[in-house]
Amino acid sequence: MSSTAPLPDHEVTYRKARDLILFGELAPGEAVTIQGIVERLGTGITPAREAIRRLTAEGALRATENRRLMVPELTLEQLQELTYARTGIEPQIARLAAVAIEPEDIDALEQIDEQVNTALRTGDIQAYLRYNHVFHWTLYAHSEAEILMATAASHWLRVGPSLRVMVKGGESTPIPDMHEVAIAALRDGDYEAVGEAIHNDILQGHSNIAHGLDEAD
Repeated sequence: MSSTAPLPDHEVTYRKARDLILFGELAPGEAVTIQGIVERLGTGITPAREAIRRLTAEGALRATENRRLMVPELTLEQLQELTYARTGIEPQIARLAAVAIEPEDIDALEQIDEQVNTALRTGDIQAYLRYNHVFHWTLYAHSEAEILMATAASHWLRVGPSLRVMVKGGESTPIPDMHEVAIAALRDGDYEAVGEAIHNDILQGHSNIAHGLDEAD
């Protein structure tokens, strides 16, 4: 019987630090230090330094003029670039996933989306960011499109934390709910409609981010 080897400390630390950003524990504009990562994650200085190096290279962290590191706040120009990139790649991943997905997998996606909607109703930013990410990546995993998914993952590190604007004091999810549209299309076996739903879901989220950026100016 084969067993999976445990991940090295630097990889575990990287993934945990990445999740702090993706799931809103480190918000856009928040400063990040090696010592802070060490204290949050209970890791060593060397793995923390390596995690920060990788996240900086991926654009999830940015050095300010005084050389401090922070979770970057998107500009409208950067958001536009990410819109082009995400709508060009993720709908195709979703189409590929739709070809291979099984009915029980669609049921699982529906249960995850219930968690997304609960987080939106209750105004739980971290739960929303986590379950929204889980929804997309649970779907995308069925595509087995490793190269496309790796590219999409880098985009999520840049834009994911800013999706916190979708949660506004308990407001309900925007209508129509594109996750529900995607689920219905998956059940119908309509691959193109699945891709279109994910395309529109991205546009919906980015529109809310852009609105938040306009309000901040």
